[in-house]
Amino acid sequence: MPSYTVTVATGSQWFAGTDDYIYLSLVGSAGCSEKHLLDKPFYNDFERGAVDSYDVTVDEELGEIQLVKIEKRKYWLHDDWYLKYITLKTPYGDYIEFPCYRWITGEGEIVLRDGRAKLACDDQIHILKQHRRKELETRQKQYRWMEWNPGFPLSIDAKCHKDLPRDIQFDSEKGVDFVLNYSRAMENLFINRFMHMFQSSWSDFADFEKIFVKISNTISERVMNHWQEDLMFGYQFLNGCNPVLIRRCTKLPKKLPVTTEMVECSLERQLTLQQEVKQGNIFIVDFELLDGIDANKTDPCTLQFLAAPICLLYKNLANKIVPIAIQLNQIPGDENPIFLPSDAKYDWLLAKIWVRSSDFHVHQTITHLLRTHLVSEVFGIALYRQLPAVHPIFKLLVAHVRFTIAINTKAREQLICEYGLFDKANATGGGGHVQMVQRAMQDLTYTSLCFPEAIKARGMDSAEDIPNYFYRDDGLLVWEAIKTFTAEVVGIYYESDQVVAEDQELQDFVNDVYVYGMRGKKTSGFPKSIKTREKLSEYLTVVIFTASAQHAAVNFGQLFLGMYPEEHFIEKPVKEAMARFRKNLDTIVSVIAERNKKKKLPYYYLSPDRIPNSVAI
Repeated sequence: MPSYTVTVATGSQWFAGTDDYIYLSLVGSAGCSEKHLLDKPFYNDFERGAVDSYDVTVDEELGEIQLVKIEKRKYWLHDDWYLKYITLKTPYGDYIEFPCYRWITGEGEIVLRDGRAKLACDDQIHILKQHRRKELETRQKQYRWMEWNPGFPLSIDAKCHKDLPRDIQFDSEKGVDFVLNYSRAMENLFINRFMHMFQSSWSDFADFEKIFVKISNTISERVMNHWQEDLMFGYQFLNGCNPVLIRRCTKLPKKLPVTTEMVECSLERQLTLQQEVKQGNIFIVDFELLDGIDANKTDPCTLQFLAAPICLLYKNLANKIVPIAIQLNQIPGDENPIFLPSDAKYDWLLAKIWVRSSDFHVHQTITHLLRTHLVSEVFGIALYRQLPAVHPIFKLLVAHVRFTIAINTKAREQLICEYGLFDKANATGGGGHVQMVQRAMQDLTYTSLCFPEAIKARGMDSAEDIPNYFYRDDGLLVWEAIKTFTAEVVGIYYESDQVVAEDQELQDFVNDVYVYGMRGKKTSGFPKSIKTREKLSEYLTVVIFTASAQHAAVNFGQLFLGMYPEEHFIEKPVKEAMARFRKNLDTIVSVIAERNKKKKLPYYYLSPDRIPNSVAI
């Protein structure tokens, strides 16, 4: 009788093992086997991190194995199990891999296909078409869209983390890391000790230094020592945590009536302000988004305020960007003066502090929350709803949405909800942050997520004219590496543009993002469909770059881009493409490291060895 060797790998995360009964069935082109209990005498099967092998003998020839069925039945109490993969050695010596990387909960069943990525057009066998269709039907019931707030991108339909499908919840280990990292950050910053300082007026600038008393890394120390200086203020717009707002000023706005006489002490080329504008030496950061946003009123004992500044900056003869004029609100007038470097020391410093405060609010709510977390969640939900696990695009993107839906659900549950941390800690809490996202959605376009286009749109693309913009330089290197990789993967599975256009599952994925994520707004520029391999490669680059590199640049996470510990792909050409991708990223790491050796203030936030795969890792 034919005999198969079945190898079962259990996950290594906490509580991944199980004591429940595990049964296996094989479905082949010539028949289906009976259920076989996978059990070894006097052995604890399916322990956390274990790889167990079993001999399975069947009564008759099964033909080509098409599916593997795994059933879990209760032993004593329900015991969830995380199955990584199954491999099968056939009686003829062939090996077949069945990736899973999912939880089996309760008395559940999972049906797995072999790991070869397939488009729908590649499936000609009825049972495989049926499996594909049923998987999506099940997922679409589990992953439902919900409007958390009017005007927001739609999110997952779950009130709290425990309501999420088990496969996208934080595993216990990740959840504990989340709590420990938060606690450690609070401890490092002495937040509890200085909480009274955040709830009352500060009397001295030295109070800032007390907050940073336990921070001991080079960058933070240097910022702490130089934060009052104009050079540091300008540098942070290029390479700080929010390097996406500064743009080249091509025309002085009427709402900022700055004259040459006002700023001539800052201009170093003996040119008028208008001439400096024409030569491309003037830059602007406009916080118009904050104009009219309601300040936080949740604590009646604490008055909070918001500004909507306009900051004019200048590239001096040393090619450094420095501020030369600040207006704290949008409408000019006697009660809204323009502050200058020639003003009294603390007048100018306070004006810069107001700008930095506004920058913080835009960074937290728009640059970070909306444009990385919420956008990545949209891609994630659409992915689970419209692409089966066998689809090559699912295999490519799943690592880049890992835990994204979970962390965003936690945020809606604890951070940005009513009476959450935003309400307690931010001047835009109490509803202002919601207003900001609703406004910013008007500017959330597809091209603004295409890194080279976004840089060019702000007039910041010339490395010769604007040196030391490391966010741009490193970001372009990473963007091109990702795009080269995605183009290779697309080329492996899509032999022509026609195959792209006819892939209905792909088109449904893209349409879901447009209709639900972008609320069907034509002005967003998000495609409703994708017709060419080139556009598909660009789209996939947007998804991966947004979740990994862009998030790292504005959040400073740690893990590794290009590392895929869950092996959803088994084909050699894709694995070779992944190896080339990692090699390209290693080259970028070396380039950035070499540059940073010469810098007093190194920039490493877009070094691939510090870029997490997703916004939640």
